[in-house]
Amino acid sequence: MVLDTQQNVVALAGGVGGAKLVYGLSQVVPPERFTVIGNVADDFDLYGLHISPDLDTVMYTLAGVANPATGWGVADDTWNMLDMLDRYGEDVWFRLGDRDVATHVLRTMWLNEGHTLTEITARLLERLGVRCQLLPVTDDPVHTLIDTLEHGTLGFQDYFVRHRWQPTVRRVWYRYAEQACMTDAVAGALSDADVIIFCPSNPVLSIDPLLVVPGVREAITARQGVCVAVSPFIGGKAVKGPAAKLMGELGLDISPCGLCQYYAGLLDGLVIDTSDQDQPPAEGIPRLVTQTLMQSSEDKIRLAGDVIDWVGRLVA
Repeated sequence: MVLDTQQNVVALAGGVGGAKLVYGLSQVVPPERFTVIGNVADDFDLYGLHISPDLDTVMYTLAGVANPATGWGVADDTWNMLDMLDRYGEDVWFRLGDRDVATHVLRTMWLNEGHTLTEITARLLERLGVRCQLLPVTDDPVHTLIDTLEHGTLGFQDYFVRHRWQPTVRRVWYRYAEQACMTDAVAGALSDADVIIFCPSNPVLSIDPLLVVPGVREAITARQGVCVAVSPFIGGKAVKGPAAKLMGELGLDISPCGLCQYYAGLLDGLVIDTSDQDQPPAEGIPRLVTQTLMQSSEDKIRLAGDVIDWVGRLVA
């Protein structure tokens, strides 16, 4: 159901929720008109391999090879390598499937050869048959760090995976963000965008790491087109993951109005679920009320179509 649109659509996305909408958008927006900007602040090294979990979740989803049960990793993967590592006495707290490892091996090899993460991501997408663009927001290192009550400062994967996001969060910050440079490809995509969509990703852990890279927020505020966000909350709760718990611990409001305040100065519209339609609106921010829960491919495509159609009316 590719729409006959001449609009350049840019999606900011991370995590499973963001990847779901990205998939839907890839089915309704022509690939030459669609670009995804991805989070690199949860990248880390393990067993000598450079792993980019957010980029890979989006990439595998676009390629149709993501594990449908988890939303991350590769479908029908095996775990022989981890089983052997466990036999050697390693703490295999981070699940790496055998097929998934191939991605990390190639990425690490190409990084060591001097290629940028942007170049490598484009090469991987091409070999998986994905035609739209997936751009890392920066080729420089940025690391999400979480100050917790119980364990002090944790790296993102320690907090999210090893501790299953249960520690109480006091602060989230992004090491090296001030020194990072937005890539030319990202700058060009944002400059040419007619529509910018904040996907239903965790605002603090997936969208903020994009916005803190110098130049990104400024490029969005200087846009010629419209910028809308799809709320990751349904009935005041996160569909999956720590978003509601985390934002509550940080004293942030997870209502539609609170989400607009969190993205203050960036949004021209907000998409919310029907269960939240009675929540007070943010002043001056139009809303689309629709079903935002994406359980099937049809749900993802329908929501993407609803968003693109609504944005077209906003532009008109």
